Amino acid sequence: MAIYQVTDTRYLEKILEGCDHTLVWSCLQGYMGKAYADNLTAPKSVQIIVGDFCYFAGEVNEELIRNNLSRETSGFIIMTGENQDWNKKIQEVYGEKATKVTRYAIKKETGQFDLNKLHKIVQNMEKTYEIKLIDRACYEQIMTLPWACDFCSQFASYEEFENKGLGVVALLDGKIVSGASSYTVYQDGIEIQIDTEINYRRRGLALACAAKLIMECLSRGLYPNWDAQNKGSVALAEKLGYHFDYEYICFEIRERSPYEKRSHQE
Repeated sequence: MAIYQVTDTRYLEKILEGCDHTLVWSCLQGYMGKAYADNLTAPKSVQIIVGDFCYFAGEVNEELIRNNLSRETSGFIIMTGENQDWNKKIQEVYGEKATKVTRYAIKKETGQFDLNKLHKIVQNMEKTYEIKLIDRACYEQIMTLPWACDFCSQFASYEEFENKGLGVVALLDGKIVSGASSYTVYQDGIEIQIDTEINYRRRGLALACAAKLIMECLSRGLYPNWDAQNKGSVALAEKLGYHFDYEYICFEIRERSPYEKRSHQE
């Protein structure tokens, strides 16, 4: 069965109608990512790949599930389908390479953020740390840090990040120790990536960076979307004004991984 890379994503809109994953929106809107289907103009099955995220919709198609994993990623990808049939086939195809995990969708709401509360969170961060927007120097440092590189890894250069992305970091003596950034971007919003270097966790740094990023997004008319990797991330989101929506199943597929790859939430 032939698989095609789709450049005109208008033909995918019907199959993907109602999908609330912003990374799918990023691809459909032409911001980033790649789309594949079984037919260019009348698809029955669709695959969207954006960064380490892969989403399937339509009729279950094993060829799409096997499509381009080694070329599109560094050996790690998070796969999920629109229903249990897709997820069952993903698990069947990848077997022991597929780790079943639960992720937590956060409601996409407008007007729920308390700006005064967010400002206080930032102000209450320990004064030994500096918080700032990601500039060229920060970008260059980030790209040398395995734990932090996904703050900017979906952008080909600093210029592209500066033009499309947005991020905040916390520094200690010039060293980046925490941050929150746009893992991906879509029309009128971003998907938040957040992480802290392991030796600096539980100090409120991720909370402060996220609060600052949310305020920066709102000031630019962007929505800061949050998708949680674990219940700790849900709790962090709720401190910032978000509300839990629903659980969903994903599969973390590892073909080859030089270090424990993290997904796009702390």
